[in-house]
Amino acid sequence: MNNAQNQTAGTATSTAPHEAEVPLVTSRRGNLWIPGEIVETPNGTVQRAPLFASWEAPETVRFPYPIVLVHGGGGQGTDWQTTPDGRPGWATRLVEAGYVVYVVDRPGHGRSPYHPNVVGEMGGPFPYEAANGLFFPDEAREQQTQWTFSRSIGEPEVDQLVAAMGPLPHDLAESQRMDADRLARLLDRIGPAVLFTHSAGGPAGWLTADARPELVKGIIAIEPIGPAFGGFPGIGQLDWGLTAAPIGYEAGFTSAEEVKNASPAELIIPALKDLPISLVTGGASAFAGFAEEVVEFLNTAGADAAWLHLPEHGIDGNGHGLIFEANSDEILKVIQRELDERINIED
Repeated sequence: MNNAQNQTAGTATSTAPHEAEVPLVTSRRGNLWIPGEIVETPNGTVQRAPLFASWEAPETVRFPYPIVLVHGGGGQGTDWQTTPDGRPGWATRLVEAGYVVYVVDRPGHGRSPYHPNVVGEMGGPFPYEAANGLFFPDEAREQQTQWTFSRSIGEPEVDQLVAAMGPLPHDLAESQRMDADRLARLLDRIGPAVLFTHSAGGPAGWLTADARPELVKGIIAIEPIGPAFGGFPGIGQLDWGLTAAPIGYEAGFTSAEEVKNASPAELIIPALKDLPISLVTGGASAFAGFAEEVVEFLNTAGADAAWLHLPEHGIDGNGHGLIFEANSDEILKVIQRELDERINIED
């Protein structure tokens, strides 16, 4: 047996995943595609960056709107389905709690195919070092107490986390435009919904609400990227405020430069008016450092945005990967209370 085989063999556990003590759930489930644009190529007529969505509906539905789970950065829909250490993810927990759930693979990620000749240039591969810096940076190691493993490169749980990560499209603005277009058309199919976004999936939430304000009933933004006009080495820049792609300001800006030079009073986004948004951050996450600024930007735009900082709800030790961490179930219960308290179900 060679080293690679040894390493793979070393990841085996004593209990097969299908034998784990996971609750049985009676549900209906399926999947669908939101097609990409039809384009001509030297190899024939193809689709450009479709979006894959799986769905699951419990036997008894307790919430009137589906939840659409939008993954972050280089991730994919599986981020919401199982944690790196093998526990049920939020998609499963939400169905158990009586929610209809849609899980998407953003265009060019996971099961949504990517070919650079059609979609555009790929960014670089997602290395272990990037995962370490994002999810468990050295400077926050002692403060981040909600990991069940040592967080070392090559550790089985870290392998599980990184295996799902792939390249982003090189053009961040076009990537976000495709996200919003496909998500908007998904809502055309399924009706009004609440969006859960994570990390670099955050702009997809703002842009989808801009495209379909009547169909987005609320946004739960988990550790969204920011601050406004921020830049991310190797990824891109939020040239339009909280997005790299153009978004519909009331002032009718035609360039990102106009947005950057505008006064706060001009940064109104009509589609976000009174939209309930909860921005969730972990107590040991660098993303909490600019969360207040993101909330302020959203409220200036006209939204009804609130900052849900987990330590203020008695939940400590979380970093950027709070949807994966040991207390993910506890965090979700806080978010379910947010849904009940903040989403208007009488429309």
